[in-house]
Amino acid sequence: MSNTPDTLSADDQQRAQKLVAACNNIRSEVARVIVGQQEVVEQLLIAILARGHCLLEGVPGLAKTLMVRSLADAMTLSFQRIQFTPDLMPADITGTDIIQENKQTGHRDLVFERGPIFTQMLLADEINRTPPKTQAALLEAMQEHKVTVGGTTYTLEEPFFVLATQNPIEQEGTYPLPEAQRDRFLFNVIVDYPTRDEEAQIIDRTTSTQSATPAPVVSGPEIIACQDTVRLVPLPAHVRNFVLDLVRSARPKDPASAAWVREQIDWGPGPRASQQLVLAAKARALLKGRYHVTLEDVETLALPVLRHRIVPTFSAEAEGVSVDDLIRRLLREVPRPDRKLL
Repeated sequence: MSNTPDTLSADDQQRAQKLVAACNNIRSEVARVIVGQQEVVEQLLIAILARGHCLLEGVPGLAKTLMVRSLADAMTLSFQRIQFTPDLMPADITGTDIIQENKQTGHRDLVFERGPIFTQMLLADEINRTPPKTQAALLEAMQEHKVTVGGTTYTLEEPFFVLATQNPIEQEGTYPLPEAQRDRFLFNVIVDYPTRDEEAQIIDRTTSTQSATPAPVVSGPEIIACQDTVRLVPLPAHVRNFVLDLVRSARPKDPASAAWVREQIDWGPGPRASQQLVLAAKARALLKGRYHVTLEDVETLALPVLRHRIVPTFSAEAEGVSVDDLIRRLLREVPRPDRKLL
């Protein structure tokens, strides 16, 4: 039996209601600029509330940059974009010490020139086009929310959120993120093409005099308060057990894993997947107006949480089996625990 309360306290429920209202306002403001992509926007909101980062994949021209900038504007967060290239150096991201003359004394002092990572919402465009050394500089800052240059550590302003993009088409001359570094992202979000009606609206908006800018509807301190509220959401024991069963069943070396898992999965998700799946499910539950996590929350978010943490075998790839196919099969086969028996 779990000692976790079944629901939030009255004060926490009031804070949760404010969170839902704020997120609805953010959605409305972003929708003034971005046509469609409601599921992507929702996943980005969940990631922010869960204090996570997103790895976003989609072909060029799907308004990924505009979407992130619109979110930053609606949340009153500072925004920076870095275009990752093969010659980008770690100092181009974090900043560097420069020699600057003091006009009053005439002496030359060492001054730290901050890089673009000193922002609250960072778009790392085409992160797989830069060498591993530069990738590591960004990923270290993502994990620690700190940057160390010349022996001095600088703390990044909260909330801090990174959205890194990858182009799934052009792979020549790229540096794929190692699995250990991909694991630092909460979600791997797939941005798909708009529907015909949505594309018609995009044409109308972008080829006329129409223009819209998201209005700020929430502040940074309010977002931090929302992040704290998410962690208070109770996790029922049967949902926790389902998360454990789902994640552990995707590990080919686990004694309880199915035979097809050992044949088609080369490397499975680690404990961080379980942690982040629970946090994301808590955030989704609040966005849906609930004060507890359900199995539906976990099932809905299993794909974006797990798809970048599972490495298929060569035989699975040769048979045309995608990682999403593997996750869907796991969702079908993992038994749902009965809450009454817990």
